[in-house]
Amino acid sequence: MGKSKLSVKNVHKTKKTVFVAAGIIAVVITGFIFTKFNSKGNVQEDLIILKSEISDNVKFYSYKSGKTNMEVMAVRASDGTIRTAFNTCQICYDSGRGYYKQEGDKLVCQNCGNRFSLDQLEKLKGGCNPVPITKEYKTEDDEVIVISQAFMDANKGLFGNWNKQ
Repeated sequence: MGKSKLSVKNVHKTKKTVFVAAGIIAVVITGFIFTKFNSKGNVQEDLIILKSEISDNVKFYSYKSGKTNMEVMAVRASDGTIRTAFNTCQICYDSGRGYYKQEGDKLVCQNCGNRFSLDQLEKLKGGCNPVPITKEYKTEDDEVIVISQAFMDANKGLFGNWNKQ
């Protein structure tokens, strides 16, 4: 009889340990979910662009680095490649209005009025053009383009005065 009481006691102790462990795991998983996902269910760490969403109309992807609002543009160029750039001008970014809007097959800087072809996105460096996000700063497969949190965070200074309306 003593042996069976000891076994029952051990079973209760084991159950308690299992419940505590399950509770800890649930807290860790919940913390992971709230850390990794924003209110829209998107991963906060890296910017993920679904290639199936990209067409010859520019798609704008919002991103928040700390308290800084940022935006990335993606478009399918006439050669079929997907091009990406920050939606801020390499020259006008500090003005707060150095962002772009699409007008037909052109992007227009809302600060200086510079116009350029969608096919130039990501290809031109320097001057009054969107800040390109070239191949070395992103990874991709057949379905997605991933721009790392580290790269996004490193470039948030481009959006310090950004005032897109």
